[in-house]
Amino acid sequence: MWLPRLPTDRLIRKRRSQFDAPLVVSHKANNALYVYALAAQAQSLGLYKGQPLANAQAMVQPLEIVPADEKADATLLEAIADWCDRFTPLVSLDSPHGLFLDITGAAFLFGGEKAMLATVTQSIARQGFAVQGAIAGTSLAARALAHFRPDTIVAPGGEAQAVALLPIAVLDCDDKILRALHHAGLTTVGAVAKRLASELSERLGASFVNRLNAIVGEQQQPLQPRRALPDLMAEQGFAEPIVTEESIAAALLGLAKSLSAILERQGRGVRLLEAGFFRADGKVERIAIRTGEAIRDPALMLRLLRQKLDALADPLDPGFGFDLIRLEALLAEETKAFTLSFDSNENARLQVGFLIDRLSARFGHTRVQRFLPQDTHIPEAASAAVPAQDRDFAPQNWRLKRQAGDPPRRPLRMLEKPEEIEAGLPLAPDGPPKFFRWRQCRHDVARAEGPERIAMTWWKNRRNEPKNNPEGMRDYFRVETSQGQRFWLYRDGLYRQAGLAPRWYLRGIFA
Repeated sequence: MWLPRLPTDRLIRKRRSQFDAPLVVSHKANNALYVYALAAQAQSLGLYKGQPLANAQAMVQPLEIVPADEKADATLLEAIADWCDRFTPLVSLDSPHGLFLDITGAAFLFGGEKAMLATVTQSIARQGFAVQGAIAGTSLAARALAHFRPDTIVAPGGEAQAVALLPIAVLDCDDKILRALHHAGLTTVGAVAKRLASELSERLGASFVNRLNAIVGEQQQPLQPRRALPDLMAEQGFAEPIVTEESIAAALLGLAKSLSAILERQGRGVRLLEAGFFRADGKVERIAIRTGEAIRDPALMLRLLRQKLDALADPLDPGFGFDLIRLEALLAEETKAFTLSFDSNENARLQVGFLIDRLSARFGHTRVQRFLPQDTHIPEAASAAVPAQDRDFAPQNWRLKRQAGDPPRRPLRMLEKPEEIEAGLPLAPDGPPKFFRWRQCRHDVARAEGPERIAMTWWKNRRNEPKNNPEGMRDYFRVETSQGQRFWLYRDGLYRQAGLAPRWYLRGIFA
């Protein structure tokens, strides 16, 4: 698909009416302004793309000149590509003004290739875009035909004959190669294709030969789809667009049941589910949910989807209605045999898992986390927070480092960064302070336990430092104030050698 007037169509759609004068989009290159795109009215007056803007102004007066906005054009092309997902999930960008649609196995859904091509082009044209399309066995052949012979459908193996009479401009090579071909009297693709590949490769390069072979259908050039192909998919189109929440929920439940039946036959469940809502005006909205365990219960899918819809900062806007809703299983896994258990612990685990899924649907996948133990003696690295739904990390057991009845050795709350405190005189030689000030509050120390000396990983962080450098050593103390609060303090390890007063920090707070 090629949209030859995408920049001007964007401006006309934004204004919702035609401009008073012929519309031209300008672009600056080599310190000069050129015609980047032009509307049909301007083209009918003899102007053309790539023409110096001064020449265009001399030919036609007045002109409506607007600077090019390539970023806005790219955003619009992305939106059109999203809308084209209704025809095939394999859509690739052909920047700056084209799209590739891989319709392998999808044409029969629309009545054949001819009917599908007409449906796609007419649907895009109704939205206010000039569009040309063609179907061929290779992407570059289809691109060349869309530019110069729109509405062409090439039979399998007929690419070479279909593009033989096209000008060499379809080869999309630089001006130096084009001049060399013109100088050799080669003005059509067919004439170039008759030359020996070794001759062309020696003179014009191997990349040129590969591109020529792709255009004539002798070599495939893989596409890069914008979105990954889902494992499974179910969709429903509507003759009349739907707008009410009840009809949308009923459609989602029906799709979930269809997807569940497929998953059950294959013995799989879904871990990542995405719902796509295609509006009648071309806008597409998508929501995705993750689960900690593979599921295929339609009611559970619908509940999580509705939880996600309710949590959207920008509510789902049906506009003029949705004419297509699609449910995609982006990640499906094999399910394990499940035995109904009367064990309260097992049932509690299932309920916790469902709670995690609901919270993740509402707040986001990365915002609901769990802690994993790490094999290190560094307090702040003793655990790592990972998304609670991820199962890529092997379960590990926390080692109990204290006996029953002993107070906890580590605080329940660790500060993100240690905070320096103002400390008084020590309770005892080499002991904690009698009092300290933290966040403008004074705390008198009644009891203390320590020190517990912990050295940082100097062999990793300071490889160029001598090994006897005490920097990074910390003496930790568990202290209890006269008000009953318990804190975890430490002092740095430099004060002894430097001959300075120790610097104290608060690292955590006990429950």
